[in-house]
Amino acid sequence: MKRNAALSGLLAACAAGALAGAAPAAAANYPDRPIRFLLGQAPGGGQDIISRALAQKLSETLGQSVIVDNRAGAGGTLATALAVKAAPDGYTVLIVSSTFAINPTLYRKLPFDQKKDLLPVTQFASAPFILLVHPALPVGSVKELIAYAKQRPGELNYASGGIGNSGHLAGALFAKLAGVQLTHIPYKGTGLAMPDVLAGRVQILFNSMIQGLPYAKRRDLNALAVTTPKRSALMPELPTVAEAGLPGYEFQSWYGLMVPAGTPRAIVARINGEVVQALAQPGFRQQLAKSGSEPIGSSPEQFGAFLASEMSRWAEIVKSSGMKVE
Repeated sequence: MKRNAALSGLLAACAAGALAGAAPAAAANYPDRPIRFLLGQAPGGGQDIISRALAQKLSETLGQSVIVDNRAGAGGTLATALAVKAAPDGYTVLIVSSTFAINPTLYRKLPFDQKKDLLPVTQFASAPFILLVHPALPVGSVKELIAYAKQRPGELNYASGGIGNSGHLAGALFAKLAGVQLTHIPYKGTGLAMPDVLAGRVQILFNSMIQGLPYAKRRDLNALAVTTPKRSALMPELPTVAEAGLPGYEFQSWYGLMVPAGTPRAIVARINGEVVQALAQPGFRQQLAKSGSEPIGSSPEQFGAFLASEMSRWAEIVKSSGMKVE
């Protein structure tokens, strides 16, 4: 019995040693197969556009395909749930946006713990939103839109890429501060909302600069303002929502990468380094800037601190607004 116990202990020790040595080896060879970007948004939206640009760039620098896997639904929580269950080996990376910081307060119960089940890698970009309206709507400014909406409570609709989506929050915050009633029309992705917005079936859209800029430039939709504290260099003629008639209003979307908890630090560092290096290249920075986004490239620690701050800020806003998942 003693010999059997000793043998079992020896085998367990050998197994533990093999596993301990496997992690560094896997990190050293990373990546040796395609990487999947899990994205909780349908194709065509701003988050999808910028994620694909980054995936293409990383495919070039890593020498492995980086594939965007769209898993839209429930404000991105479906994609997050898949990421949490994935192997912590660096081959499944979750793309998160502003919505990620809102979900813990918006949803009563999530099937995961965002703080414990995922590791921050980097915040790679941010982007302002544009307040767009259909040309048939007889308003030419934020003040006129507010006045028009006050005369018609609940009659004006605004679209978003889904309940809890950034566009939903931007519109709800606008309605709360302006003291107006707007009807929220959720879609499974902003790209899927565009046909109804362009046709005038939905009159208002808070859209990321990444996706909304071409529609504003072509005058398919009328741009009234940007949602950031400062004007955008891409459309300097557009005032901010705050200066155009709604003091205190501010909204900006951001985009980051996370991996399942337990992913080796060396792999987290490798992904972070590759993204930061890509964002440092003038050509890629210019590509992102032209699309309306601002490259960032933070460290895992900086992104973790930013996430904690965003979750706290949005918890207060969501609770005070009384917003709930419909």
